[in-house]
Parts: sequence; C-alpha cells; structure tokens
Amino acid sequence: MKISGPVAYRERPGRGMPLVALHGIGSNSAGFAELLPHLPQSCRVIAWDAPGYGASQPLAADWPVAANYAEALAGLLDRMGIDRAILLGHSLGTLMAAAFARRWPDRVEALVLASCALGHGVSPGAALSEGAKARIDELQALGPEAFAAKRAPRLVRDPDGHPEVVALVASNMAQVRMPGYGQAARMLASGRLLDDLAALAVPASVIVGTGDMMTPPQANRRAHKAIPGRIRGPLIELPGAGHAIYQQEPAAFARALAACLDQTLPVANSVQAASQGMTG
Repeated sequence: MKISGPVAYRERPGRGMPLVALHGIGSNSAGFAELLPHLPQSCRVIAWDAPGYGASQPLAADWPVAANYAEALAGLLDRMGIDRAILLGHSLGTLMAAAFARRWPDRVEALVLASCALGHGVSPGAALSEGAKARIDELQALGPEAFAAKRAPRLVRDPDGHPEVVALVASNMAQVRMPGYGQAARMLASGRLLDDLAALAVPASVIVGTGDMMTPPQANRRAHKAIPGRIRGPLIELPGAGHAIYQQEPAAFARALAACLDQTLPVANSVQAASQGMTG
C-alpha cells in the first residue's frame, strides 16, 4: 500500500489508461484483490482507500457529500500525475465516481458502475435516512467484527453455499471504523446518483448481480436509464452474484467489465474528438 498525501491506495503497475477502482461503504482497497488476476496483466490498476478507510485520513466535514469524495480523488490523481482514467465504482463508490465524472468529464475515459447505490436524497444536516442511521447505530453497538459478521451474508448470493466469499467480505468489512464509516453513511443518505448520471457527458455502463439484495437489479436499471442515451453503455446482469459482485464472481465480473469498455471506449473517443473539434 502507498500513501499519497491524506489518501492511501494500492497499485498494480501496467501500461495504458489506468483503471481506478472505488470500493463500497463496507470495504476497502484490498477488496479488489480477487478481481486483479482476472484483469489483463498489462492493465494498470489503482484501488484507493476512500477517506476514512484503511490508511486514508477522514474528510474534514462531519456530513460530506459525494462531491467531497470526488475532490479527494482528484487530489490523489493530481499527486500521481494521472490526467485521465477509467473509473470503476462499486456501491457507494458509484456515487463518488459519478460525482467526479460530472465535475471533471475531461479526466474520465469511461465510467463503469457496479451495484449502484442511488442514495437517499436527504439534505445534509437533516434527519438521517433510516438505512444510514441503522448502519451507524449497528457499528457503534456491535463493534467492527460483530457488525461485519452480521452484515456480510447479506452481500453474498446463497451465503450458506459460499462461506468462503462471506468470510472474505466479512474480513474486509471488519476493518471499517469511525469517523470514516459514519461520514460515508451520511454521504449515502444525501446521495442523488440519478441526478449526477443525468448530467453526465462521459460514457457509462452498469453491472449488477441478479441476487443483489442491497442494491437490487431494478435500482440499477433506473440508474442505467438515467444515463443520457448517446453515452449509455450496456447494462449487464450477472446471475451468479449478489452485492459483493466482484468478490463472488470475479471472472464473470472481469468479462462484463471488458464488454462494457469494448462498447464505451470508442464512444469516449468520438465524444472527445467532437469536443476538441468544437473548441479547436
């Protein structure tokens, strides 16, 4: 793991356009370890620890919004000298990725959103949504390890049949801590993913597991429909996966990711060329 300023990250060196992976609310950069062997070995992959996770410092605001995480990501990419990247967001990471792409479209080659968290649309500072409050209360009452043991099975399709995946998810989730988790839960409460997607100028695709009970397929279909038509990539539903999609079905997820990029990268190039033509 490397630390750049206040944000820590893991990197697998490679060539070409970097793939930047943004984890969900109950995970961290290590959660992508199962996926890496299924990605092209030539691909440069950067997985961050979101502010308040792993070795990353928490944000200053008690109730941050998605744009605050996007600003932290911009700072990390600046320090790494990365001008443009492919963004892969999972769950809460989809809110961060979409907020970044909306603000800095010239820095995003393509966007892939997995297990989309739509957000609860609560105004910052108002009463927390029931789901966000329950997350914070459970972590404080149970502690990280018991909290992870209780929640991890919900993220896996057929958890009794996949105890090794449940254990993997629980191991990552047991590393969450305050204040980072509380900040992330409040960001989820105020999130408005559909608004950010509707304003996109970057090609975007969606991947979801059909067994996802946390961010179910119908919510991901809403997210996919919100992407403007001319930049809308595929919607891929994986039958063998739950919410922890790239941990439960890493090979299938890698194939879906490749299919999304195969279709959206040419669109990204044409959009970029058109933009340069208008400004040239």
